[in-house]
Amino acid sequence: MTTRSEGLPGDERRLHPLSWLFVLLASLREFAVPLIAVLFLGRRGNDTWELFGLIGVLALTLHAVVQYFTYRFRIDRDALVIRSGVLQRKLRHVPFRRIHDVTLHRNPLHRLFGVAEVRLESAGGHAPEARMRVLRLDDAQALEALLRRRAREAAGEADTAAAPPESELLLALPTAEVIKLGLISNRGMILLAAGFGAFAQSGSSLFGDLAHAVVRPVFDWANGAALGPLPWILGGLTLFLAFALLLRALSVALALLQFHGFVLRDLGGRLQVDGGLLTRVRANAPPHRIQAFCLRESLLHRWFGRRSLRVDTAVVDTGNGGRSLRELAPIATPAVADALIRRLLPRAGWPDLPWRPLHPRAWRRMFTAPALLTGLATFAATLRFGADGLWLLLLLPWWWLRARKLAACARYAVDEALVAVHTGWLDRRWRFAEVGKLQALRLTRSPFDRRHGMATLWFDTAGAHPTDPPLCIRYLPEDEARRILAEVGARIAASRLRW
Repeated sequence: MTTRSEGLPGDERRLHPLSWLFVLLASLREFAVPLIAVLFLGRRGNDTWELFGLIGVLALTLHAVVQYFTYRFRIDRDALVIRSGVLQRKLRHVPFRRIHDVTLHRNPLHRLFGVAEVRLESAGGHAPEARMRVLRLDDAQALEALLRRRAREAAGEADTAAAPPESELLLALPTAEVIKLGLISNRGMILLAAGFGAFAQSGSSLFGDLAHAVVRPVFDWANGAALGPLPWILGGLTLFLAFALLLRALSVALALLQFHGFVLRDLGGRLQVDGGLLTRVRANAPPHRIQAFCLRESLLHRWFGRRSLRVDTAVVDTGNGGRSLRELAPIATPAVADALIRRLLPRAGWPDLPWRPLHPRAWRRMFTAPALLTGLATFAATLRFGADGLWLLLLLPWWWLRARKLAACARYAVDEALVAVHTGWLDRRWRFAEVGKLQALRLTRSPFDRRHGMATLWFDTAGAHPTDPPLCIRYLPEDEARRILAEVGARIAASRLRW
């Protein structure tokens, strides 16, 4: 570490001299919609609107420059001290014990100027405890090292400030693995849907023209050969194939942008992830801040012999930057994923848990809802199209098979250390958390549950992500659910008393 970084504690410092530029760019991005509206209004012959737009840009620039000159930070022994503001002066003391995650963001502009944006986040916070745009790179790295050292001191270990912490490589993704991740995931669907929505709102016929250019040659060839209804079938298949190829290409591109050069390390007891093609993101947090795990194995994962491991940390993230430590193993072999889980949960005995099946009649509950909806759809289609609507009844055998498979694959495990749930048939997911990390328990019973003698147990943890399935056990026998509720509740209460 450089001499400048070694002297970081105790010195009051400013941000990087070009930090005003990054604040300005971030502000322009936040106010992009009203500024674009002002520019469009200005094109209609009203020069006043263009003047308002210029005044807005000047005001944002002035705000960015003032923030640079008034922002100061200092590293004390136990806290980060931040001073900011002109008319309303603010002085914040952020104790290191509150900081659970430190993230470094470096896009191409950051790397060009040798700087980084640093976010320090705490458990349960809806905004970062501190967000510094931008710091010199050596200062940012010094903050990371300082937090790791404080964590080791809090754990009762010797001060290792004179030597860097031991680094152990846990996972590294070569480019071939990242490409496999793109082929497996559907990340491109988000970008494709956003592009389709943007073109639809703008009135552009780009998508229609593109579909016409792809399908039209097939129709012309089939019509010339007098193939009857075959042109419609071939045209539909061609359009579907083109859509699938475009989706996979976009997914691979997004995977490369986010996970190129992805590395997971253990740095002196803290987990650190680093990756990204254009924007490099480096985050680290202690393993004990992980609240829950989500292991996924879709049909495409199994074809490639891979799995994905995500974690929820004790940080509520509401910003646009995302929680970079969430993807602990974006793609890995089952053996590597299981080894990571055993390393982080040594007392759990993963994957040899006491797995138990659901209620014997759980498959009926899974079959009833889609069967009823299919019956209603068949009735409506018969009224509209006559006997042709009865073809929908062919879905019933599929719903029956699906319910049987889902119920057979679903299972749960509850022991002294862990609560785990396995769901899914074609798309399999394992959702689990340590008993000591559970925040609350709930037992619910719908009218259908009461009729069949079933119940659902919900386990709430901190930092749960909305896109992941909830940690809950459905279709449990009622007496079993009440027994688990009492036992796990007693363990949680005992752990709180010890704490």
